[in-house]
Amino acid sequence: MQLLTKKIIMGRDIGVHGNLFGGRLMSWIDEAAAAFACEYCYTPNMVTIRVGELVFKKPLKSGQHVHIYGEIKELGSSSITMNIEARRFSLYSGEEILACTTSITFVRIDDDGSPIPIGQTARKKFENEKNKGNKG
Repeated sequence: MQLLTKKIIMGRDIGVHGNLFGGRLMSWIDEAAAAFACEYCYTPNMVTIRVGELVFKKPLKSGQHVHIYGEIKELGSSSITMNIEARRFSLYSGEEILACTTSITFVRIDDDGSPIPIGQTARKKFENEKNKGNKG
């Protein structure tokens, strides 16, 4: 998985039970994944169409650091699906603890909001990465 972004949990991010508000983490995941999808597909015209089940495995607290990772799972004709992990990062040891997992799908759109194909450059890159993974 590739590191997409890093966040520090602030007091304003905390929910009523003293943990990171799940909606805030979801927002961070969507933003990081969207930026990655746009860069990967060489277009700014990507929109979120689906977020899979968010599984919260460990609570996150104020002052903790969160690393969000992603990897391409699938590249469709106009869509890209990623697996995402949010991990609590320890500044003292460098250890990461899995805090949340999900998948997220984006679609490339035209000016009217209709799906359009993802370009050949992204397709070739995806095929090359897939082939490298199969050789190991």
